[in-house]
Amino acid sequence: MTYDLLIVGGGINGCAIAREASLLGLTVLLVERDDLAAHTSSASTKLIHGGLRYLEYYEFKLVAEALRERERLVKAAPHIIHPLRFVLPHENAVRPWWMVRLGLYLYDFLGGKMTLARSRGLRKNDAAFTAPLKVASKGFVYSDAFVDDSRLTVLNAMDAAANGADVRVGVALESARREGEVWQAHLSDGSSVRARAMVNAAGPWVAQLLGRLGVNAASGVRLVKGSHIVVPRLYEGDHAYILQQPDRRIVFAIPYQGGFTEIGTTDVPVDAPEDAVIDEDEIAYLCAAANRHFAQQIAPGDVTSTWSGVRPLYDDGASEAKAVTRDYVLELDTNGPALLSIFGGKITTARHLAEEALGKLAGPMGFSAHPVTRARVFPGGAITGFRQFLDQVRATWPFLGAARSERMAHAYGSMLAEMLRDVKSADDLGAELGGGLTEVEARWLRTREWARTADDVLLRRSKIGLHLSAAERAAFVAAWDALA
Repeated sequence: MTYDLLIVGGGINGCAIAREASLLGLTVLLVERDDLAAHTSSASTKLIHGGLRYLEYYEFKLVAEALRERERLVKAAPHIIHPLRFVLPHENAVRPWWMVRLGLYLYDFLGGKMTLARSRGLRKNDAAFTAPLKVASKGFVYSDAFVDDSRLTVLNAMDAAANGADVRVGVALESARREGEVWQAHLSDGSSVRARAMVNAAGPWVAQLLGRLGVNAASGVRLVKGSHIVVPRLYEGDHAYILQQPDRRIVFAIPYQGGFTEIGTTDVPVDAPEDAVIDEDEIAYLCAAANRHFAQQIAPGDVTSTWSGVRPLYDDGASEAKAVTRDYVLELDTNGPALLSIFGGKITTARHLAEEALGKLAGPMGFSAHPVTRARVFPGGAITGFRQFLDQVRATWPFLGAARSERMAHAYGSMLAEMLRDVKSADDLGAELGGGLTEVEARWLRTREWARTADDVLLRRSKIGLHLSAAERAAFVAAWDALA
C-alpha cells in the first residue's frame, strides 16, 4: 500500500503530526518500535507551560507560542490537564526581585487573553503557600498547568486513528530508500510499504535515523538528560513551587499522585539516547534543591521512584545544557520524496509543531494545509468541568468507589461512557488485575490504546505502578499476561 505519510516515532511530536495529517485527509502510517510515549514523552515534568525561565534566554517567540497553546490545551483536554498555581519564593534568589516581577508581567502579557489566573505577589494571608517554606517572606504566585504526558500522547494517536491513521506499536522501521517519487520502507512486522513522504520523529534517535537513511542533516541535535525524583508529600495543598538554585537553574516541586511530591528536573549532557538513567549526583542535586527551600528535609533514602528522559534539543551552540534552546527546528529534505526531520520541541507546543510540519510538507506533496486542531477537543475531553463530571461518574457508577472513579474520570473523561456501556454492577467490571484496574479497563487499554505489556499500563497509560509493592506488581504482570 502507498501512504501519503510515513511517520517514524510514537512520541508526542509523531502522534501530534499523525493527528494533524489524518484530519487534513492524508493517509498516514505511524510506526513506533517500543510503546507510545515510551521514552522522552513520558519523562517530562508533566507541565503545560510557557516556560518562564526561557524569558531569561530571550526566547520570547517560544514562550508566546507555548502560552497560546497552554490556553488551547486546557480547554481541549480538561480531564488530563488542569490549571496549577505556582509559588516562586524569593529566598536564595540569584535574580533581583524587580527582574522576576518584570519577567512575570511579561509572561502574563505574552499569554494574551487567558483563563488562568495572572501572576501576583505573595500576600500575608497566603499561609498555605508559605507554611512549608523555611523562610516565609516575599515571593510570587503565577499559573501554568499540569498534564498527564503519556496520556496526551496516546490521545493524539487515538484521534489520529479515529480519522483513518494506521498506528502500529511495537513495529520498527528496518530500512527505507527513495525510489522515484516514493519512499520504499521495510518494517519489522514483515511488511513493506510505500509513502509519498516521511517524517523523522524519532526524538533522541533523530540523527541516528538520518544516518541510516543516508541523509546528511543541516541541523544538529544535542542530547540533554532530565531526571526527576518522587518523595512522600512535602506539603499540603494542590499548588506547586518553582525554586531558584545557586547555579541559576530552577527546580519544580509539584503534587503528584495524591500522596507524593515530584521534584525536577536536571540538565545533564549525555552521549546517547540510552543514557536516560538517573545517577546518584542527580538525586543528591534534587534533594539539595528542595532542602534549600522546604522546612521538611529529604535525603536520597526518601526517594520512592524516579524517571529520566533524554531531550533531543536543537544544537544552537549554547555552551551550557540549561541554555540550549527548547524551541524546535523542522528540517525538510526534498532531494527526492520529502523527508521532514524534527529537532527539539516540547509537550506544550506539539500541536503547533504538527501544524507547522504539515505546512512545510504541503508544497512538495501538493496538498492544501490549514489549521484543523486549534479548537478540537481530544478524545474524552468533551466535559464541561472536571468536578462536575466526576460527580456524574460517581452517580452513574457508584460501585467504582471514590479512588477508582477519580482515576478513571481523569484518564478517560467522556470516553468512560463507551468503556462502561455494558457495566451495570461491580460484577460486570470483571476480575481485578491489581491497583484498582479491572478486566473491562484492561481490555480497553489493549484494544483501544495499543497497550501490549504490563509496563505499558503501569508506567504510561496509568501510574498505578507507583502504588504497587513488588509482590502486587508481579501479580499484575501475571494477570495481564493471562488476559485473553
